Amino acid sequence: MTAPYATDPARTRGRRVAEAESAFRSPFQRDRDRIIHSSAFRRLKHKTQVFVAHEGDYYRTRLTHSIEVAQVARTIAGALGLDTDLTEAVALAHDLGHTPFGHAGEDALAALMAPYGGFDHNAQALRIVTVLERHYAAFDGLNLTWETLEGLAKHNGPVTGDLPLALAECDAVHGLELGSHAGGEAQVAAIADDIAYNNHDLHDGLRAGLFDDAEIAELPIVDACYAEVDRLYPALDPKRRRHEALRRVFGEMVGDVIAESQRRLAAHAPDSVEELRGLGAPVIRFSPAMWQDLQAIRAFLFTRMYRAPAVNEMRRMVGRVIGELFPVYLDAPGHLPDEWRADVARAPDRAALARLVGDYIAGMTDRFALQSHARLVGGTAAARMPDGV
Repeated sequence: MTAPYATDPARTRGRRVAEAESAFRSPFQRDRDRIIHSSAFRRLKHKTQVFVAHEGDYYRTRLTHSIEVAQVARTIAGALGLDTDLTEAVALAHDLGHTPFGHAGEDALAALMAPYGGFDHNAQALRIVTVLERHYAAFDGLNLTWETLEGLAKHNGPVTGDLPLALAECDAVHGLELGSHAGGEAQVAAIADDIAYNNHDLHDGLRAGLFDDAEIAELPIVDACYAEVDRLYPALDPKRRRHEALRRVFGEMVGDVIAESQRRLAAHAPDSVEELRGLGAPVIRFSPAMWQDLQAIRAFLFTRMYRAPAVNEMRRMVGRVIGELFPVYLDAPGHLPDEWRADVARAPDRAALARLVGDYIAGMTDRFALQSHARLVGGTAAARMPDGV
């Protein structure tokens, strides 16, 4: 049963372009399905989280990460009586706007786009689903419901201050009420993102050899999970021991969010999604104790993984790849594919052209960015990427 504070698909604020709804799917199911079938979603298969694609087949990509986030989000939303389809739609779409090469690529593109309205992957996800996907006869984008767009814009909380141009433009059309919190479903998607990346970055860092089991077994939360596995299975081989411990870490985070969120929801007792949005603070939260423990895990990952020497070298290399591609396309837009030519011809000035170039580069996969760099700039950037991470 859904709770009174859940977002009701029968009361959606609708789509920008009116459509006859499906007889078999709710509006939010339809949003989810359109996201899954989008070109941008498929490209996530070859966009990485921390490591570059050529470094190993087992590291998480943006696609596997998004699927993991959606699985966790559906579990939490179901336990809290929220709409699981809307939750899943936001979870699956939350990383659509990421550049190639993870956060290193975003940092590089954001610096290049600073004079032209900025770049932010959340704003770019909205630009993709409202403008850049062009498959339907009646509209550009995916024509998603207002609630899904709101969730993409505000799943990390209210957005205030200077807005990236892509977000400001989307808000001007859709009125996303950026100063308030999103509904509970988007809040769940955001915290599921935290749970997924904290867990899988431990996995990936171990696989990469950046740290070992003995080191992470000293971290809060993780220590108790390894100890429980050792007590229950004292002769377990190392790979199974690691898996059993880290799946318990996963479970501890999910259980904590459900329990803390149930407590907060019971204390506030919102009678509608509008009342939940107006509370002034998120209600889907970790407990204070879990949050404090997670800060220790994040600090460890930041030092030992995200800023490891080999990863830092990779960040410098991919920054150079994007930094050298951008001016090539900006100064010679004829290098853009044929289907981009009409947009180039309509661009009124260099700033508008730069935004098209930013859109194109942001949509690249890791592999395609490296191939494009080799073709247009020269050199073998992929061959110079650091190994052993």
